[in-house]
Amino acid sequence: MTSIGRTGMASRFSMVPRSRSLVIDSVVHARYNPEQLTALNIVPGLICIVLMMSTLFMTTLSITKERERGTMENLLAMPVRPIEVMVAKIVPYVVIGYIQVFLILIASALFFQLPLRGPLPVLLMALGVFIAGNLALGITFSTVSANQMQAIQLAQFTLLPSFMLSGFMFPFLGMPVWAQWVGEIFPTTHALRIVRGVLLKGNGTPDILPDLWPIVLFMVAAVVIAVWCYRETLE
Repeated sequence: MTSIGRTGMASRFSMVPRSRSLVIDSVVHARYNPEQLTALNIVPGLICIVLMMSTLFMTTLSITKERERGTMENLLAMPVRPIEVMVAKIVPYVVIGYIQVFLILIASALFFQLPLRGPLPVLLMALGVFIAGNLALGITFSTVSANQMQAIQLAQFTLLPSFMLSGFMFPFLGMPVWAQWVGEIFPTTHALRIVRGVLLKGNGTPDILPDLWPIVLFMVAAVVIAVWCYRETLE
């Protein structure tokens, strides 16, 4: 009985298949930009960076220049409210900003074959809000500054963190948490996400709303500060 039991036990274990080592290869397929073209990642960010730099300096010198030229007295003598002065300073430059947008998009499509998978009106609407936010920030700098040099210094002080913490040069999620919190304040961070999403992913209005409302909030806050700091006297 013992030999039979041992034989049966041995035959039972011999029927169990030996474990084989499984080799799993993970292959990452990029859903967007599968060819890993650098231009498709850099050019949408350049659109936001160029607009930020150009539109910010357009209105940074608007109020301080009139004070130094002596034309501020004529503006104060007119029966206009501060908010009307701000709107009059911003609206013409919005048109210039849109001209820059069309030129940049045409150049990007011709020279870098940048696709446009999302709706163009949604992109133009979002960029219009972004342009107005930068112009409002420039008006704020011009209002709180005593001269043109101070206004330029404030604008330059804002450009570097807005450029470095927007996710354009470095992956946004790879930055420290405190840097991500600071980067979320600047409209360039949200505009960059919107432009990349519309151009490369085909995002529509519902997709860009989480990044659109912070730009609108930033623009409103900048206008409120500019109106509050607007001096209706020359002293």
